Amino acid sequence: MNQIFFITGTDTGVGKTVLTALLATFLRGRGVSVAAFKPVCSGGRRDAVILQQALGGALALDEINPWHFRAAVAPVLAAELEKKSVRLAPVLAQLRAQRKKFAVTLVEGAGGLLSPLGEDFDSRDLIAALRATPIIVAPNQLGAVNHVLLTLAALPKDLRTRAKVVWMSPPKPDLAAAANVRLLARFFPRERIFTLAWFGKPVAVAAVLQRPQVRRTLAALART
Repeated sequence: MNQIFFITGTDTGVGKTVLTALLATFLRGRGVSVAAFKPVCSGGRRDAVILQQALGGALALDEINPWHFRAAVAPVLAAELEKKSVRLAPVLAQLRAQRKKFAVTLVEGAGGLLSPLGEDFDSRDLIAALRATPIIVAPNQLGAVNHVLLTLAALPKDLRTRAKVVWMSPPKPDLAAAANVRLLARFFPRERIFTLAWFGKPVAVAAVLQRPQVRRTLAALART
């Protein structure tokens, strides 16, 4: 087994880090050697710290997140403010070297699928180069079906056919949230659409993983 999943989203702040941390902790609990990376980030390293905690310290923070910039703007712009740049080739080299050591590799993007990560690439470019299985995270709210379909349409066809979608539920699901799964299933295979309940903030990963439905969903997501 040498699987690689890329967790992207319809936007920033939709729950990518929460899902990545849950998957990493769940897989470790099943005895799987797993790595989680957020190779590029801006506006602080909190997400990378969460991933490091989910891995139980198996990787150093600088291994999980080698490129980080202070300004809370798109990484490509944050790098420019520090007179630095990030290019695709070194990021790919780092991820490819690290993934050889693990059975499952999780890579989390920054922002949405097409948000620029560096001078010449975005999350779509990383997914394609790594031949990763895309997992698209979206908030389960009114208007999000459009955002999910746009994200799916932006993926190359061969990657789109392997993609999975995860709806992250709001605290109080409304009519739109209840209908989104059914509506999306008109355009995308139902068996590759998943829903996770509201977990509260901050998310207590260990407590969340006590829920049987969460474990079943994560197990299905981890199958290619």
